[in-house]
Order: sequence, then C-alpha cells, then structure tokens
Amino acid sequence: MLNARSLAGIQRAIADAGVDGWLLYDFRRINPIAAGMLAREGMLTRRIFCYIPRSGNPVAITHAIEQGPWLDWPGGWGKQVYSSWKSLESTLRAVVGGKRVAMEYSPGDAVPYVDYVPGGVLEMVRAAGAEVVTSGELVSRIYAVWTDEQRASHERAAEIIATIAKEAFARAGKAAKSGKPLDEYTLTEWIRGEFARHDLETDHGPNVSVGPNAANPHYEPAPGKSSPITSGSVVLIDLWAREKSLAGGGPGMYADQTWMASIGEPSPKAKDVFAAIRDARDAAVALLRERLTAGQPVRGGEVDDASRAVVVSRGYGDAFTHRTGHSIDVRGLHGSGPHIDNLETREERLLVPGVGFSIEPGIYIPGEIGMRTEINAYVASDGRSLVITPREIQRELIVA
Repeated sequence: MLNARSLAGIQRAIADAGVDGWLLYDFRRINPIAAGMLAREGMLTRRIFCYIPRSGNPVAITHAIEQGPWLDWPGGWGKQVYSSWKSLESTLRAVVGGKRVAMEYSPGDAVPYVDYVPGGVLEMVRAAGAEVVTSGELVSRIYAVWTDEQRASHERAAEIIATIAKEAFARAGKAAKSGKPLDEYTLTEWIRGEFARHDLETDHGPNVSVGPNAANPHYEPAPGKSSPITSGSVVLIDLWAREKSLAGGGPGMYADQTWMASIGEPSPKAKDVFAAIRDARDAAVALLRERLTAGQPVRGGEVDDASRAVVVSRGYGDAFTHRTGHSIDVRGLHGSGPHIDNLETREERLLVPGVGFSIEPGIYIPGEIGMRTEINAYVASDGRSLVITPREIQRELIVA
C-alpha cells in the first residue's frame, strides 16, 4: 500500500525498473492493483490517477465531487482536482507529459493479471505525451512480495493443513474398510471443521474428488451429489487455508496443497500417473534451485516449461491442461505476482526475492482418473534460495 512509510521502497523499485514513474489508474475498482495500492475508502465513481515518480512526492488526480476519500492523503503530497474531461486531460499532460511511465498494461495481454488499464485510457495517456510500459515487474516487487510475518504465518498454516490432509485419508480408509464409506462432501465438511478447530479460515472449498471426479480440476462435491470413497478409489484432496489475523494486522498468508491417496492397493495406472506428476513437480523445484543458487534470473514461464516437459515425456502432455502454478500473495490465494505459467499465459516476469507461488502439475483423463500434486514455494529474501512448504512433501501415493 502506498503511504509515507512505503514510498522509499516503491521509488527504489521504480528506479530499478528504468522508468520515470508508476501511473496508477482506476475507475470503479476495475484495477485491483491500483485500488489495493491506494487503499481509498468511500464513494469512488470517477476516474482516478496517481503518479508516483522515481523521486519526489506522488501526485493524485481526483474528481472535484469525490474529495472525501482523500482527506487523509499526506499533506506534503500533490493532489490535482479536475471536473471536466478537458481539465483531466490537461492535468494529465502536465503531470506525465514527456515521461516513461509504468501502468497495469501487458502488451498482447501476455500477462492478464497485470492488464487492467482500458485501451482508451492508454490512448489518453499516450496522447498526453507519455510512453507507457508494463508495470508487471513493479507489481511483483511491490504488490506481491511477502513480509517476514506473512511468510511465518504461511509456514505454520502449511504444516497444519498437511496434517489435516493425511488424517482425512486415514479417516476415509478406515471408513471404507468398515463397510460404511464416507462420501466426498462428508469428508470436505470434516476438513472445514478441522480448519475452524485450528483457527484457520478459507474463502471456499476444500475439494475432495474421487476417481473420475478428480479429472475435473474444479470439481466441487455437494450434498446429495457426492461420490462414496470406497475400497479401490483414488482420492484427490485439495485444501487451502490461512490464519485469520496476524499481530501486525491483517490476515495470514494462504497455504495451498493437493495430496493423493489410494484406498487400498493402487493400480499400475495410478502409480504411473502419480510418478509423472511427482517428477514434474520435482523438475520445477530443481530448475528453481539451480538458477537461484547460481544467481541467475528465472521466469515463471521457464519453470512451467521444465515441469510440463516431464509430463509430455511420459505420454500425458495433452492431459496437463492448466498452468503449473499460481502466485500467492496476501491479497489472494491466486495473487498478482508471477505465475508458473507458459501455457495459459506468457508469464514473462522474474521470480524475484519475496514472492510465493504454488507448484502443482496435474494429469486429467476424463472418465478415468485425475491426479495433482501441489506444494508451495517462496523465493527467500537473499534471492539465492528456495523455501518449500510443507516441510515433508508427498513422495509416494498414500495407501489408506
């Protein structure tokens, strides 16, 4: 969030990005990055700009009838007030004319998570005499980086949900052997109860999927529409949660994992599919560690390529239908930082110190089987090492 305390760090990132400033734009909260950075409360129905220069004070451009949300804007910072479109455009020209500015824009929509500024606004800014480049790297460094407190909260949540997943499989296996199997929804509700018992929260989910149901990556069990977990079943559990609050304020950082088990001895096909996704996951981790340890840059798309190559080599390439991983930041489980993706989008951003993300290759064969293994990773603040959560990741298919 932009404030007097954070300004120096933001301006260092702007200077490192080689631009004159960062131009935030929002209209009715269509740009969540600008809305999150500015953190204005109250009625905001008109266009907003805020220019953060590489040095000096930020300048907000706001509408005359919506001054309430800006009452706590630091007194030494600039604020220009417009009413007509003519005054807006002339003010914008005075503020950014002749400058190279970063905005939430991605050429060719390569990275849609940082492509929120409408084409017409880009035309307006360019007509004001500014050169516009993507703010993607700034978003990674300023908006998506974890604090030490958030990292610690993530690690605590990760160990708890890993334990819950293993206990859930044990419960399912015991019930199946007793002849009174649980169904997917019942086990989902038990997991939610465990979250509450550990003072964790989640926005939705989790997901328990059996056999062919797991071939739908976004399957959600529901009351009366849920499959039993019987002997011979292959079960996928995807679960995510965070601590409700931190000492410094705000919620904790999400942990997000997917675990796989077989109720009874797994089939050769199940073993083969699991080995493929496990090895794909490990290939992603190996590339990350190799590059980071050597002090070499690594991009999210490159990590996706390394993971996907393993699945392709095992003959399941067409069944790996989503990116290898998503950004995780404090504003959302699916964050705005760099994703591990060169399939759905062209993720060109660097994995910079302080960003976190999932690594979760999957194989989905409709009507037959679906498997995914998911861990989380965090680039340490030194930029040379990788932290993986949970501490003990899944190496073999669990037999319950």
